Amino acid sequence: MKLRSLLFGVFVLFAVSVTAQELKVGYTNVDYILTQMPESKQIEADLKAYETQLQNRLQAKIQEFQTKGQAFQSGYQTMTDIERADKQEELQNLQASIEKFQRDAQQSMQDKELQLLQPAYDKIQKAIDDVAKENGFTHVFRSEALLFAKDSDEISNIVLQKMGITPKTTPTGGN
Repeated sequence: MKLRSLLFGVFVLFAVSVTAQELKVGYTNVDYILTQMPESKQIEADLKAYETQLQNRLQAKIQEFQTKGQAFQSGYQTMTDIERADKQEELQNLQASIEKFQRDAQQSMQDKELQLLQPAYDKIQKAIDDVAKENGFTHVFRSEALLFAKDSDEISNIVLQKMGITPKTTPTGGN
C-alpha cells in the first residue's frame, strides 16, 4: 500500500514537472492594441455620429412633448372633459414613447458598438493566435484579468507588429 502511494506521488510530480515545462504563458492588453489600430479613430467617429443621430431624434421627441404639453396647459380651461382626457392620453403616450426610445437607443448604441468593433476584435484575435503559435505560447490572457505577471510575458507590441502596426506607446496593465 505504501509502495502504491509512493508510486502515485512520483507519477504526480513527474506529470506536474512535464506540464510546467510545456507551459508558456503570455498576456496582452486588447484595449491598448485597439487604440493603436488605424481603424480605431474611424470606429470612434462612427459611434459618435450614431450617438449624435440618436440624441437628435430624442431631442425632437422631447421638444414635441414639451410643445404639446404647453399647448395643453394654455388651452386647458377652454377644453371639454373629453378633449382634456384625449390630450392627457396623447401626452402620456408621448412620454412612454420617449422612455421607450431612450431604452431602445441605449441598446442600439451597444449593438452598433459591437457591430463596429467586431471586425477589429476578429483581426486582433487572429494576430494573437498567430503570435501564440509562432512563439510557442500555450496560453495568452487579457492583462485586465491578471493580478500579477512579468513584463517580459507581455505580447501586445508583438501582436501589433504582426498586424503591421508600429506601436506608438507602451501597454499598461501587467503587474
